[in-house]
Amino acid sequence: MFQLSQQDIHLGAAASDKQEAIRQVAAALTQAGRVSEGYVDGMLARELQTSTYLGNGIAIPHGTTDTRDLVLDTGVQVFQFPQGIAWGEGQTAYVVIGIAARSDEHLGLLRQLTHVLSDDSVAERLAKTDSAEELRSLLMGEKNAAEFLFDTQLIAVDVAVESLITLQALNAGRLQQVGAVDTAFVSDVISRKPLNLGHGIWLSDSTEGNLKSAATVSRAQQAFDLAGEKVSMLLTISVADDQPLDVLNYLSDLLIANKAERLLTADAVGVLALLTSEVEEQANVLTAEFVIRNEHGLHARPGTALVNVIKQFSSEITVTNLDGSGKPANGRSLMKVVALGVKKGHHLRFTASGEDAELALKTIGEAIAEGLGEGA
Repeated sequence: MFQLSQQDIHLGAAASDKQEAIRQVAAALTQAGRVSEGYVDGMLARELQTSTYLGNGIAIPHGTTDTRDLVLDTGVQVFQFPQGIAWGEGQTAYVVIGIAARSDEHLGLLRQLTHVLSDDSVAERLAKTDSAEELRSLLMGEKNAAEFLFDTQLIAVDVAVESLITLQALNAGRLQQVGAVDTAFVSDVISRKPLNLGHGIWLSDSTEGNLKSAATVSRAQQAFDLAGEKVSMLLTISVADDQPLDVLNYLSDLLIANKAERLLTADAVGVLALLTSEVEEQANVLTAEFVIRNEHGLHARPGTALVNVIKQFSSEITVTNLDGSGKPANGRSLMKVVALGVKKGHHLRFTASGEDAELALKTIGEAIAEGLGEGA
């Protein structure tokens, strides 16, 4: 993880256009000893190739591969432009993060930043704060809400088991393994019968030993009977703040609408999506999976190319990194796409709903096969 100091932050800056803003950032990188003279030309050239606007009022200008030899030390300079800088059609940047990286170090840096900046409320605070320390803390993730632990690694959908207590133990152990609960939670959860929510879905939690908010799911390979009650799936939650309530609300909506079967037939990625977002009925949704072959994954340039392809269509399109967290992201948001942390060889699942969904998925597949602007 990169470190950021208050000396790297410049509040209340002003510039007439994005070229001037980039020159200011480049000058600060030079003065900080991160780059040699001339790196600014690479930053300006990069901007002509592909806009470095991420979304949420954030731009990340950086040099081209041809100017990497001018990078002396990986780092950033952060400029806040409270009045905003026109960065493109309909795009206004309030925070400009100039990046200097000698190799592919900037990809990890980008992923760290995008995980922070993909929160709309954080981006707004970055644009308005008059405190360099607050801005630094926001970028480093120190002032964000604690992370809610729930991804496909915490979901098992094909468990060969015929005992509810085994599901309880599996879930409790999984939560303990990720540091969400302590032994008091495990002991209490295993000793008490979970709550039967109906449709074969059960819920367990505890008032003891909750260290972090988290959720985990185990679903039996075959539903079984427990004293006349059907058991198909167990959801276990650890509650340290209000975040798990969203999962319970999504679950409640599915149960009330008599759509529990969707949870009982979906794969791990589908279960995660159903418990964290609104997901249209499968009959109205098309899906396709593609493998990313770009040498450096979906960094800013190919990520922009992908988002631009998606924006050509009216359908609602989400992207899920099957080799990552498994959480779906809005395909129209460059920041959220980059935050998926897609590397070469990762499998992406695209879901599309709308009148042009079939054409959208076909076009996305073709663009990925052609290398998203970087060659096949």
